[in-house]
Amino acid sequence: MTTLAVAPVAARAWRTLRTSRIAVIGLAIVAVHLVIALLAPLLTSYDPIANAPSEALLGPSWEHWAGTDQYGRDVLARVLYGGRYALGVSVGATVLTVALGTVIGCAAALRGGWFDDVLGRVLDAVLSVPPILVLLVVVTALGTGPAVIVLAIAVVYAPQVVRVVRGAALAVVPADYVTAARARGESTWSILRREVLPNITDVVCVEFAMRASWVVLLISSLSFLGFGADPPTPDWGLMVAENRTAITVVPMASLAPIIALATLVVGLNLAADGLSKAWGVDRIREGS
Repeated sequence: MTTLAVAPVAARAWRTLRTSRIAVIGLAIVAVHLVIALLAPLLTSYDPIANAPSEALLGPSWEHWAGTDQYGRDVLARVLYGGRYALGVSVGATVLTVALGTVIGCAAALRGGWFDDVLGRVLDAVLSVPPILVLLVVVTALGTGPAVIVLAIAVVYAPQVVRVVRGAALAVVPADYVTAARARGESTWSILRREVLPNITDVVCVEFAMRASWVVLLISSLSFLGFGADPPTPDWGLMVAENRTAITVVPMASLAPIIALATLVVGLNLAADGLSKAWGVDRIREGS
């Protein structure tokens, strides 16, 4: 029986953070974004959605460190509060995506046979469609609320998670402890929860970090195209869309959200790469 307990998994993660400088840097960047988003009301006194026409299109100053946009709203305040929307929706979408993909992927590896074959054909069909096209169709039909975006992203990215997790689970299914659990008559869910999942935790964690970076970009892209956050919600993609026509007048109104988005994505990618190398997770091999 090689089922990993919570304590050993936590100890392994701590050892990884001590030995992987890339992972530490990436997680530190993400942590900074999280702290800033949580403390946004304490870091600025400006309302991110309050219009002030008399102060529109102002450059950086002591009153407005990053200037104001075309509606007179403080750019820095909108960037700080924008992290809340980006992280909140992205985390929710990533959690649902990885959870759904992990359960289906493990079930496919455990059941095999016709279930695995049919699932493979369905995944091929879904993955053949560009993700942004599927998202645009879903949000056009169901609306642009956060719940719809979370569900749409789960539908788009879950098949990719299924493939990666299934590849990792296939290496665990032939193990003696899984065979013994089946001989004892344990249910598929029990085997998945007690025998398979604890032994592919590293793959799931790396997939979560990598998938989160793509989700953040996709959500911002939807907002930029007008299918994500509704005005005047402080959202980075929406800020770029609203201020791109005035970029020569107040460049920080567009550059500030771009910098915030770029640093968050870089942090998530560094965390995923660092954990992948430290744990020896080959994402290409696992997904094949």
